[in-house]
Amino acid sequence: MITDVEIRTKGVEILATYLGDVEMERFIALIQRDSFDYTQWRQSLNKKDSIESISHNAMNIRKSKL
Repeated sequence: MITDVEIRTKGVEILATYLGDVEMERFIALIQRDSFDYTQWRQSLNKKDSIESISHNAMNIRKSKL
């Protein structure tokens, strides 16, 4: 089992690789600010979906819980 620090470090590295530094920061800020259930949302993702599709679906979930 890896430590919490290692998980955070790997998570940030992966986000930066796929999103870039600016979008990674935005993603982290959005996750901290939003009240949606990230675990439920993540489990509902289709791995073949585009980033745009995933973003659209996340926004719809958030709107439905307001």
